[in-house]
Amino acid sequence: MSSQDVLRRGFALVAGLALLFVGVALLVLPGPGLLLILAGLLVLADRFPAVARFVDPVRRRAMQAARESVSSPVRIAGSCLAAAALLAAGLFWGVMPQLPFGGWPTGAGLILSGVILVALLVYSYRTTRTGTRDTG
Repeated sequence: MSSQDVLRRGFALVAGLALLFVGVALLVLPGPGLLLILAGLLVLADRFPAVARFVDPVRRRAMQAARESVSSPVRIAGSCLAAAALLAAGLFWGVMPQLPFGGWPTGAGLILSGVILVALLVYSYRTTRTGTRDTG
């Protein structure tokens, strides 16, 4: 194995594990936890074939969660309110550095979560309403 292969495997390991850890944290915090876990698994599976067996079950669960998020007008409205709250909280935390973890790093993370939530809602809505099913 060349030093370049070792470097690539090392980078994939660090990036994949970082995505996995953030995804696990976002399972209980506001954000797209399952999708980040899926992204982490995909990065790891590219260089570590033993990880590939976990990709399909997580992909199916992530797609199921996406479909459920737009299954009724109440869920869509709730998700839109959650996205608006994330965006507002991000702005609030960004301009209020005296808050715990205050400042733009936290604010930007919340704003990014809100933007990702909106993108996922649009994707889920379009996928569900057009009848296409992404089952992995």
